[in-house]
Amino acid sequence: MRFIHAADIHLDSPLQGLEAHEGAPVEEIREATRRAFTNLIDLALEEKVDFVLIAGDLYDGDWKDYNTGLFFVGRIGRLARAGIQTFIVAGNHDAASQITRAMPLPANVTLLSAKKPQSITLARLGVIIHGQSYAARAVNENLAAYYPQGDPNYFNIGLLHTSLTGRVGHENYAPCTLADLKSKGYDYWALGHVHQREIVAEDPWIVYPGNIQGRHIRESGSKGATLVTVEEGRVVEVEERELDVLRWVVCPVELSECETREAVYGRVSAALEKAQSQAEGRILALRLQLQGNCPLHGDLHARSVLWTEEFRGIATGLGDIWLERVQLATMRRTLLNEVAGKDTPLADLLQAVAELEFAGASLTTLVPDLASLKTKLPPELLAEGSVLEGSPECLPELREEVKELLIAKLIQHGGEA
Repeated sequence: MRFIHAADIHLDSPLQGLEAHEGAPVEEIREATRRAFTNLIDLALEEKVDFVLIAGDLYDGDWKDYNTGLFFVGRIGRLARAGIQTFIVAGNHDAASQITRAMPLPANVTLLSAKKPQSITLARLGVIIHGQSYAARAVNENLAAYYPQGDPNYFNIGLLHTSLTGRVGHENYAPCTLADLKSKGYDYWALGHVHQREIVAEDPWIVYPGNIQGRHIRESGSKGATLVTVEEGRVVEVEERELDVLRWVVCPVELSECETREAVYGRVSAALEKAQSQAEGRILALRLQLQGNCPLHGDLHARSVLWTEEFRGIATGLGDIWLERVQLATMRRTLLNEVAGKDTPLADLLQAVAELEFAGASLTTLVPDLASLKTKLPPELLAEGSVLEGSPECLPELREEVKELLIAKLIQHGGEA
């Protein structure tokens, strides 16, 4: 017996951080989640699986029109014609309270109840699937506690959308412990909600497959589903299968030995080519992280917009690489007092800038007219995950970037005086 475990499809969810750039692959971005879902259907047909499990968040919220539902029904109908069943639990994004439109599901699709745990027996395969959908977006109770005990005469699967004991970046929905899951006597727990692939346990198997298509830079790396093979009532193989069509990548570049612009270009070009070779033909949405004790540190900060456009040109020349952002994390090679001397006006000013602290203030407090300011800034500063999102964890990075930019400008003008 073989089955596919997928989760967090987020069908028609917008990808964030690229569309603002001229020349970006807008259609590929908009169609990414649909194409990844088509890849999931293709995988199920190619592997001739017995059924497909979707552990929540098939949709990204209420449909703006019926096209999202029509696309799902059309693609899942291909499985119906091949005799492949699909079992789904609704998660927080597609809970009963979130989706106001409805569409008849094909006969091969079972959406498990949101009222209480439901168990589906597949007698031919010797399988029982247990699961419960979300009735509302925020589910704070332990749903797993109400799941029935496994039947020792069957291969038992638990289908659950949960954060377990908590995962960074995810709401703490349907919380439960590892002990809660193991106590049910199931053979495989098909989890959803966490977008990063994770094998939580192997006895029994408790797996997050991650989402099938990254939607922004915080969902970087390969994305896909899990193919499970069962023999004589035991899991014998758990395989990750990649399905994403556009891949988000954080690409660090070490610039410590780069003393010329050409050397920087060479390092960046080599890093982009390596990332591209690992993508196996996928479009890359890439964040450059420039690191190291770099001789050109000041110039990188003082002329960051110009450097960014030049890096964007390198990426465009390679093809199918789109820069989401250039993150400057280099360091100065010289101390400030070596540049400005001691007891000079420039030294005093540089020291004042270096000691800038935001003391946990919000960006709105620091820059009251932030909304107006954003309209004048380049797209890379407004991307998902950028320092101008306004969240408290962004402040340290914002502070350092502002300090280094000011210092670079002061040193530049001080040297010209």
